[in-house]
Amino acid sequence: MSSASMDVQSGADERSLPNEPSRALRSAIRLERVTIVSQVVITVLVAVVAGQSQAMKAAWIDDMLALLPPAAFLIAARRIRRPPDVDHPYGYHRSIGVAHLVAGSALFAMGAYLAIDSAMALVKVERPPIGIMVIGGWQIWAGWVMVLVIGVTNVTPAVLGHYKMKLAEPLHEKVLYADAKMSRADWTSALATIVGVLGVGLGWWWADSAAAIVVSISILKDGVSNIRSAVGGLTDRRARSYDDRQPHPLIERIDAELASTGWIDHAVSRVRDEGHLFHVEAFVVPADGQALSAQRCAELVGRLRRLDWKVHDVVIAPLPELPAGQAFPPEQPSTTEGGR
Repeated sequence: MSSASMDVQSGADERSLPNEPSRALRSAIRLERVTIVSQVVITVLVAVVAGQSQAMKAAWIDDMLALLPPAAFLIAARRIRRPPDVDHPYGYHRSIGVAHLVAGSALFAMGAYLAIDSAMALVKVERPPIGIMVIGGWQIWAGWVMVLVIGVTNVTPAVLGHYKMKLAEPLHEKVLYADAKMSRADWTSALATIVGVLGVGLGWWWADSAAAIVVSISILKDGVSNIRSAVGGLTDRRARSYDDRQPHPLIERIDAELASTGWIDHAVSRVRDEGHLFHVEAFVVPADGQALSAQRCAELVGRLRRLDWKVHDVVIAPLPELPAGQAFPPEQPSTTEGGR
């Protein structure tokens, strides 16, 4: 029996998401648009009251960087609608991974800059002046205004992050998950900023720069985690869950479906994440006496694709024996028994 490959090609319409994920994607797009508008307002408010405080400067940069994930998501969501073409036969769903990497790299770069800048201010013993503001004829310490603005402007990101998190799993959307995680964790940066500003008011000159360093470390952490996740996906790491905590459960279902196929003796799969959708390669060894046909391969492709909307591109590779030189997950035996 000669080695062959069987693939079911799909048109642009089939590559569109099903109804339920499509509705979730539209909701996510609306949330990200609201996020951008709210973050622009928040960034302007923080810039107005920041003064010369290093902690407020860090908060301002943090708010500006919070625009990156939603912007990257919206750009990627637009690109994935393009149909496959000659140069991009798998479509444009990898745009999600590229957006993830761009956002992560920007976070890391700005976090590193802010950490160095804040550390230098601490070493130079810079004492940030926080003066008096006159509002309605009343003299108010500017620090109170800073604390009020930071406290109020962190409510909206937390609420939006809660709703984004609900959509990240059904969409298998890692950029949305990263954005939601950052939004929900913004309160830690806000708390550090508030402590830094109040510390200056108490005469602790170092509290301002120390708070800025805490905020920059948070930004760096977000950048590193986003880069690690994005690079893993773009380098064809085995498909993982939306939060990267474990291999995607769909892999086990694919292997179980292969194992339950009567005409297959041994089978093993490779699943890679293209963004919202998965590309599946199934290496199968037909059982003795079982005739191999294009119809059987096509039926198997259909069954695998019906498992979940994320299973989109499926390749069935009939072989006389499983490839010994391929790297398969250690917990996935290289000779999965069939269901004869």
